[in-house]
Amino acid sequence: MSPWCTAGSQWQANEKLKYASLAVLVIQNASVILCIRYVRTIPGNKFFSTSAVVMVELVKLGTCLILILGQKRGNVKELAVCLYNGLVVQYVDMLKMAVPSLIYTLQNNLQYVAISNLPAATFQVMYQFKILTTALFSVLMLQKSLSRLQWASLLILFTGIAIVQVTQEEGRAGKDRAPGQNYLVGLMAVLVSCVSSGFAGVYFEKTLKGTSASVWLRNVQLGIFGTLLGLLAMWWKDGQDIGEKGFFFAYTPMVWCVVFDQAIGGLLVAVVVKYADNILKGFAASLSIIISTVASVYLFGFNVDVYFVLGAGLVIGAVYLYSLPKVLPSASLAQEPESYNTKTVPKKKGS
Repeated sequence: MSPWCTAGSQWQANEKLKYASLAVLVIQNASVILCIRYVRTIPGNKFFSTSAVVMVELVKLGTCLILILGQKRGNVKELAVCLYNGLVVQYVDMLKMAVPSLIYTLQNNLQYVAISNLPAATFQVMYQFKILTTALFSVLMLQKSLSRLQWASLLILFTGIAIVQVTQEEGRAGKDRAPGQNYLVGLMAVLVSCVSSGFAGVYFEKTLKGTSASVWLRNVQLGIFGTLLGLLAMWWKDGQDIGEKGFFFAYTPMVWCVVFDQAIGGLLVAVVVKYADNILKGFAASLSIIISTVASVYLFGFNVDVYFVLGAGLVIGAVYLYSLPKVLPSASLAQEPESYNTKTVPKKKGS
């Protein structure tokens, strides 16, 4: 087989993986919010959200260990050496993961609070506020520069979220309300979650740049701290009730779907970063908002008015604009015409 055919086949395989990861990301982003909303609002016994957070960390931890074992071609001894080096020898790097683990644990618990008190579509729109917080922390902590288009898109994003927040007060969400819901509590939970998500994501990126450890090993470190911190939060919030009713109280098949869906979402980021670009990630977020809104109308009786459509439309547009690549200066483009955000297939000999 000629080099051109080999390169072409590899390019086609990468393209398939890129769009496959996009499809999975869209489905995961939309389904996890809808599933959590469903299991937290249906009548009957409620599972302990703190125990679900712990289970998500355990599933992610186990999955990462399996992936590392696969990289070592099933050699358990090499896996043990890898873990010893990553967890004991490089204990300083290990301890650095305690900070994002603490924040992610807080964020995961706050998401349950937010989704339990906000309609799924409203949460999906307002959760895009994390784009703004991540951008600001990137500028402050990583000295990244944003283009004028990105700054403009962040302003549009904030405007869209503000419109949705102001118009989606208690009583305006139609039948998508359950007894005991508190809109203000949900709003504060999603805002704190977005701020913590932005900081943790940038901190994690900064830590990864200063080390040669693999993403999966970093996720093992995160999983260990996340499990310990999750258990601590569970004991503090629901310790007595779990002691009486059990860790898996009210765990239905749908609750298990939520656990595995969240775990997949936590690991899917690494795949998307490898095979998809920022434009596709922004497109995935936009599609997730649309799917969540449509599903909420049919499943939960969510009321879509003109203000929600306007605000959600601004958010979707802002997400797409922010994900567009920066325009390089013309001089740079002249020097490197094919090096920026392009994938090229080698030309066939003689063509």
